[in-house]
Amino acid sequence: METIGESLRDLRVLRVHPRLLVFRQKMELKERMQINKVGVLGCGLMGSGIAQVAAQAGYDVIVLEAELKALDKGFAGIDASLAKFVERGPEKGGITALQKDEIRARLRGTQKKEDLAQCDIVIEAIIENIDEKKKVYAALDSMVKRDAIFATNTSSISVTELMTATKRVDRFIGLHFFNPVPLMKLVEVVRTIATSESVMDTAVEFAKKLGKVPVRTSDKTGFIVNRLLVPYLLDAIRAYEEGVGSIPDIDNAMKLGCGYPMGPFTLLDFVGLDTTYYITHVMYDEFKEQRFASPPLLKRLVLAGWYGKKSGKGFYDWSDAKNPVPVKL
Repeated sequence: METIGESLRDLRVLRVHPRLLVFRQKMELKERMQINKVGVLGCGLMGSGIAQVAAQAGYDVIVLEAELKALDKGFAGIDASLAKFVERGPEKGGITALQKDEIRARLRGTQKKEDLAQCDIVIEAIIENIDEKKKVYAALDSMVKRDAIFATNTSSISVTELMTATKRVDRFIGLHFFNPVPLMKLVEVVRTIATSESVMDTAVEFAKKLGKVPVRTSDKTGFIVNRLLVPYLLDAIRAYEEGVGSIPDIDNAMKLGCGYPMGPFTLLDFVGLDTTYYITHVMYDEFKEQRFASPPLLKRLVLAGWYGKKSGKGFYDWSDAKNPVPVKL
């Protein structure tokens, strides 16, 4: 017959056993959360920048684009950026020619979605359009391994809404980088109500390994930066419309008076007037506040195809990129 002592001993074993299982599960999860291979969707200004910094951090990176010419253009931009880092030299925060070659060797482009199947994290940086983003996520969800993290670089779209296009709701997150990605230190790490704590922590550590400073935020339209920045930029346009000051005077006033590195109109041209215009619609639809509404002048510039630096003209004429000239509007 089993003694009381033996019964208690068996009970202790039973009580410990579930803890061992939990520990093992945590260790297995930790192993699954290791990021070695990075996938990037889109090789435009943001996508190529994200791919570059990931490769510089030592990750193998594969970039997906629909067209070969878009890949070629994006990789040409990466080559030019890396060349500048070589010119700067290691003593000034740059890299050597050998390091440039090693970084470039870790980068690969593709037009096949299935090539991202073994990526540990996939970061989307395509056009700021809900339907297009959801379409890509839905297509990749069944191709990419189940424990991979899906991230979006959106600056304004609801991360939760994009998440609904997949079946990995707990492994979906926002990673909002800033332009130019190789130089800007900030990354907003955006958590939805469904994002697991381990995925959030992994994303934060990943951003740190890229040499960035991550800030945690929740999935509220505009996150932290655009929630504060967009009304400021729109007010600058309204001030110009109302004759408060000229484009260069308003820019100089904010640079010299507030210590900003560039004025609002220069920043608008860098961000892209079309991108800003789109963001105003998303934010106004969410909050219904006038401060998020697009001024008439912004709409007219976008309709005219004047998107800023990338199109050659916005609030400034960028024919000579080193000496932009204010446009007479």
